[in-house]
Formats: sequence, C-alpha cells, structure tokens
Amino acid sequence: MPNPHFKRIAYTPNQKRSFLPTPSRRPKHRKLKINHWLRTVVATGLMAGVIFFLIGATVFAWFSRNLPDPSNLTKRTAAETTKIYDRTGETLLYEIHGDQKRTPVKLSEIPAYIKNATLVAEDRGFYTHRGFDLTGIIRAALTNLVKGGRGQGGSTITQQLVKNTIVGNEKSYSRKIKELILSYKIEQKFSKDEILEMYLNSIPYGGSSYGVEAAAERYFNKRVNSLTLAESAVLAALPKAPSALSPYGGDRERLIERQRYILSEMKALNYITPEEETAARTQVLVFSPLRDSILAPHFVFYVQSILAEKYGEKYVETGGLKITTTLDLYMQKIAEEEVLNGATKNEEKYGGKNAALIALNPKNGNILSMVGSRDYFDETNDGNVNVTVQPRQPGSSFKPIVYASAFMKGYTPDTILYDVLTTFKNQPQDYTPQNYDGKEHGPVTARQALAGSLNIPAVKMLYLTGINDVLTLAEKMGYTTLKDRSRFGLSLVLGGGEVKLLEHTAAFQSFARDGLYFEPSAILRVEDAEGTVLEENEPQSRQVIPGNVAREITSVLSDNNARSFIFGANNPLTLGDRQVAAKTGTTNDYHDGWTLGYTPSIVVGVWVGNNDNKEMKKGADGSVVAAPIWHNFMARVLGNTPKETFVPSEPTNDGGNPVLYGQTPNETTVIIDRVSGKRATDLTPEEYRIPKTYREAHNILYYVNRSDPRGAPPEHPENDPNYNNWEAGVQAWLKAKGEVGGEIAPTEYDDVHTLENQPILSITNPAPNQTIRGSSLSVNTLGSSARGIILINYYLDRTLVDKDTSVGNHTLNIPAGTTPGFRSLKVEAMDDVGNKKSIERIFNYIP
Repeated sequence: MPNPHFKRIAYTPNQKRSFLPTPSRRPKHRKLKINHWLRTVVATGLMAGVIFFLIGATVFAWFSRNLPDPSNLTKRTAAETTKIYDRTGETLLYEIHGDQKRTPVKLSEIPAYIKNATLVAEDRGFYTHRGFDLTGIIRAALTNLVKGGRGQGGSTITQQLVKNTIVGNEKSYSRKIKELILSYKIEQKFSKDEILEMYLNSIPYGGSSYGVEAAAERYFNKRVNSLTLAESAVLAALPKAPSALSPYGGDRERLIERQRYILSEMKALNYITPEEETAARTQVLVFSPLRDSILAPHFVFYVQSILAEKYGEKYVETGGLKITTTLDLYMQKIAEEEVLNGATKNEEKYGGKNAALIALNPKNGNILSMVGSRDYFDETNDGNVNVTVQPRQPGSSFKPIVYASAFMKGYTPDTILYDVLTTFKNQPQDYTPQNYDGKEHGPVTARQALAGSLNIPAVKMLYLTGINDVLTLAEKMGYTTLKDRSRFGLSLVLGGGEVKLLEHTAAFQSFARDGLYFEPSAILRVEDAEGTVLEENEPQSRQVIPGNVAREITSVLSDNNARSFIFGANNPLTLGDRQVAAKTGTTNDYHDGWTLGYTPSIVVGVWVGNNDNKEMKKGADGSVVAAPIWHNFMARVLGNTPKETFVPSEPTNDGGNPVLYGQTPNETTVIIDRVSGKRATDLTPEEYRIPKTYREAHNILYYVNRSDPRGAPPEHPENDPNYNNWEAGVQAWLKAKGEVGGEIAPTEYDDVHTLENQPILSITNPAPNQTIRGSSLSVNTLGSSARGIILINYYLDRTLVDKDTSVGNHTLNIPAGTTPGFRSLKVEAMDDVGNKKSIERIFNYIP
C-alpha cells in the first residue's frame, strides 16, 4: 500500500526520479525535535561503537604482546614432580610424576567412539564455532556472577588445548583473555581435525598419562584403537576432573555415572544405536592395577582430589609441589592392620568382607588416619573404593545427633520416656518401630534409652524434637548428605538417612570438644617448586552445640553402667579405666555395622559391611563386627599415653516440668463412691465408700508441650495426633504388668447419692403416740423415689425386725418380751443404689 505521506513528483527526462514526502500536518518544530533526537542517538551509537572498537583493539593488542607463537603448540615446558608427605614432612607417601607419558597418534588412528564421546562430553559445537563459544562464555559469566567466584567453565576444546599447552591453568581474567586470543589465532592457523588431534594427544587423563594413547595403556592396558565403546566413554569422562573421577581414587561410581551420561547423549545425538548403548552400559569394566608405589592410597587420592579442585589438575601433576599432610603414619599402619584383621574375621563369620576407619584429632580436625577398605589393591572386592567418603546408612550411631538436638530444646538425660510398643502416625503409612532385642523396657530415662540404643524411645525423642530441628543441627555439624528434607521421616533416628563415615566421625568431634566443630582437614602445608608456602593449615572452629549439651551426650556415651543392661558390663566399648565415649549402629538386615567413639584427643569411626551393599549374616551388629576393630585400634594408638578425662556436665533443673528431670507425681489415695466412680460425699452410704490409690502413669505428651517442653503442660494433650497411640501403648504395658496406671484421681463428687435422689417417705399409721395393743402392729406408709423404692426396712427401738419390697400396708409382729411403754418405730426406704430415707414414729405399747 502506498505511503500516504509520499507522492510522485513529475520530472523531466533529464531529471533524476525521486520521492519526496507529502507535506505533513504535524507541526514543523516537532519534526525538527525528532530529527535532532535521531541524529543524537545515531551519533552516540557511532561514538560508542568506535570507543568499544578502540578498547577491544587496545585489549587485544595489549594481551597479544609477548604471547607464544601458536605454531609451537606442541612444545611443552618440562614438568616437575609433585610429592605428598605425611605430617612429619619426611616420609613420602606418593609422588605424582612430572615425566609425562604420552604416545602421539594420528586422528585417523583414533576410533570414532573416542572422538564422538569427547565431542559430546567437552564441546558439541566444536566444528561450528571459531575457537570460542560466546553463548557459553556469557552463560558461565552469569552463573559465576550469581554464585560468586569463577567456578563455571564454558571452555571449548580449542580453549582447553591452549590452557593445557600454552597459558596454563591460573584462574584469572587476564589468562582467560589470552586464552581467547590464542584460541582465535589457532583456529585461523589449523584445521578442526588438526586441533582435535592435538587436543586428544595432549589432554591430561590423570597421573602422568597425557593423550588418549597413554590413557588407554594406563587404565586398560590396550592400544587406543582396541578400546570398546564403554572404555572410550570412560576416557572421554576423565578430562573433566581426572583426580576426582579417577578409577583409582575411591569414588568410581562418579566416573561410571558420567560414562553413562555420555553414552546416553551419544545415543540421543545418533552417534550410537540404542543396542550399542545397552551393550556398553552392561559391559564389565576391568581396569589395570595401579602400578605406582604408594602409601596410604585412599588418603593420598583424597588429598590429590582436594588439590586438583583448588589448584587445577595440570598444576598439581606438573608443578613440583610439596604437600605436607595431616597423616600420622604410625596410626595409619595400625589402622590398616586392624581393618584387615577385623574384616578377615568378619568375612569368615558374618560375610562382611570390607571395613573402613577414620581417625581425627578433635582439637583441630586433622585426619590422622584414613583406611577406605581392607585392601586398596584388591580389585575383586572394589578395594580402591574409599568407603570413608561414600554415603551409607548409619543405623543407631546417628542417635546422639537427635538427642543432642533434644537436649538443646529443653529435654535432659533424665527425661522419662516409655519404651513400650507404640504406633506412630506417619506419612505415607503408620510406623511401629521395634527394639533390637524385641523387648519393651517400660519407663526409661533418656540416658538409659541412648546408652542402651533403644529404638522406640529414640523415635519418640525425634518426634518430640522435630525432624527439621535435627536436620538443621546435622547441617551445622558438617553433614552434606541430608539436604533433601522431604526424604526423611521418623526412621531418620534409626539411620534412615545416608551419611559419610568421614563426616559422621567429624560430627562426633563436637561432643569431644564441648560443642566445637572443626572441618576435617588433610593438608598442613602446600609449597611450590621454589619453596614458597601457598597455604598453611589454620584450624577454624565453630560452636555447633552448647558446651553443656556436648558434655551431657559424652556423659551418656561414656556411662558403661547405663548401657550394660543391653550390652553387658564387659563390652568392646570400654578401654579399661580410661574414659572413653562410644556409640554403635546397625542397619536393617545387617547391611552396615558402625562404631564411633572418642577421648578428648582422638575421635575414631569404623564401618563394616560389603561394598556391593550385600547384607551380612544375622547378628552382625555394630557392637560385634565394628566395635572390636575400633577397640583394638584405640587400645594400640593410645597405649601408655596419659589418661584424659571428660569435663563433667552440669545438672540442669530450672524448676520446670518435673518429668523432664525424672520426677513423676506421687501416688494419691481418695475415697471413691463405687457407683459413680467419683469422690464420695457425706451422702454416700458407708457400704458404697471405697478407698482407691491412683498412680499417675502417662506418656510424656500428657505432661509436655513438645513445641515448648520447659513451658506449661498442655491443657488438651489429646489434641496431639500421636497422644492416643502413645497413651494406649503405656496403658497396655501397665495392664500386662498387672499395674494400675493412667487413671487420674477424680475431681468431681458423687452425683448419685444426693438429696434430690433420696426417697420421699411418710407414715400414715400408726399415728403419733397411738396406743397399740396385742402382738402385732399395722404399719401404713406412703413414698416415692426418682430411681424407685426397692426395699423398706422396719426397726423397733433401732433393731431391724422386718423387711418389705414396697411401701403400703405392712403388718409388723412385735417381738415377744417387748416391755410395755412408749416404743420407737423407724421405717427406712432405699433405692437401687443405696439412697435412703427414714422416718420415726413413737407409739405406746400395751401387750
């Protein structure tokens, strides 16, 4: 449609054809303002563009100066060996070789599986970008801006090639700019296939293995062209984090997860068929044994993963660092011996092939020993898996965390809980826990319940405390595996949430040190090749629980008398006359056995089980399979060292609810009307008055408001959804024991024997003072009662002489020998519950 603001202008053949705007109705000054604004915007935009171009050119020129020539891409600087030492700095645990092992291969010799898996894992747009992915850079920058730091990557294969061969792994923006410039230059100089070939021949795959050929030899003892799809996906997974994902590093599951992700993506992108993916997923991977000389391998690879995360893989493997760790080699050797001995015995007797041990110094969080399995080099039993950092269910060893949270809320070690069969209202279904010994122990204190590891009181304590409060405390105490709170219910206290042995043991530090928690640390000092100290351990603590609460937990866990009713007086949780606190744990069906214990100077955790989570034989509880390992290790490392004592806890009794401090109300005896069940009154007949003793036996919800245990008792305890079930459990146990419990002494009074309910009665014959002759007396009565009259008693001179069942005419025989004179006649009417009314009449008797 023609623009109405333009019209055709007549022109001569010599004139140029043009279109001019039709005169507008808009004011001329407005058009001038618009034109001026447009010119200003255009000018500003051009000027900004020029400025940005100049800035960009300046930055490009500045950072391009002295940059290496990309033509020399394959030339690398000599690498230096990084060495990891024990805490003395003298014994070498492991040497990360600086002499890189590499065997270059042509891209044509590398299987398509490797190339495609690498592209899927590292850079899917490799063949379309020009050296860097602008979208990825922006995304990474935004992520880092939101989260803080510079953790997000976004590097292409070309950038990774530059980083690994030219500019290094320093985390700085200037290095990133140089990396981008060189990446662009490399893309101009080399073809994509040449870049990919250089990348696959230079990227670090872990240890001293650089390039796919060296990696294939290291991990599978094969040439790269012989690798299967499954093995190729494993190698493609490694460059992301060679130390953390290493099959020798103790967390092989992470490597397998990434391998399967790569296989899935290869299928989605049609690099492989669904059948090929399935076959690769099910292939059993066989890794070559680690040939390097090494001491404390689980600990060493744990340290290496920390260093790689902090300094980068390349710098750790080639930077000539000297790492002084926290490891006490004397303790480490004892730990390895006791773990091996204990696991060997457990395998024979209970089918528990593996064990792990971690020892910490609670004064600074230093890891003194770390044994992740009975034998690191036992590939048939996944010996390289470091169980100390693997999530496993802790069983009852998690109970101290729950009780600590409860004590913080106001409960005490003397708080009374009923250990009786109880059903808990729970979602998605009700929950009825059982004790390990299958028994009910009645009223017990929290001290007895925790020391004896009773399950039912523990679940009650978790309910009273609140799951969220317990999980909040657990996070403060260093647990990282319990963040998804929607997963957990009341079984949490019995080990329903998985924890890591390292973190679990570290949490027990706070009990040993009056509530102070130290992050577990493995490194004392890091020095570079020139001897410059890059970092030095400075222990940082935080108060996670009040000091007296920590002492209360320690008091319970070190009270052998309190646990002897379950474990016996002679058990492996004691060390002679040395003060020691300990707790065991066992999961359902005996999958895991635990023992954690401590003195003021050392905290030790032991796990026993199978790496494949296969259950052990019945009876393989923590006190049997884990406690002996713990006991033997502690006895040997403590030896003749000075005996330390725990700081005693201070009594807590602020005069609040007495049940919190082990006090129950006294027995009460009252006179009860046996008809109404209420307190007797003066109108209650003597034969209906009975004494009754009441024992106040109720579940704790009767006495305590669980949201405010130190506050006033609840007015309506029955409003709690668990009250009726808890109370039913208590009363059933008392009844089974032949005891009266839970009946509250009544406060209301007899409302059956009342004035209103007494019969109405009158005598119409004889008349007052009437003279009666002969041996009989005719008595006529009138009467009524709210409940009906069922009995009339006749008395002569207060002696019962006759009875009837109703009012009316009644002939009374006067007993022989009654002397003449004035005599007393009393008639008494009674209803079915003993309400009485009597009336008396005097008559003159003449025989």
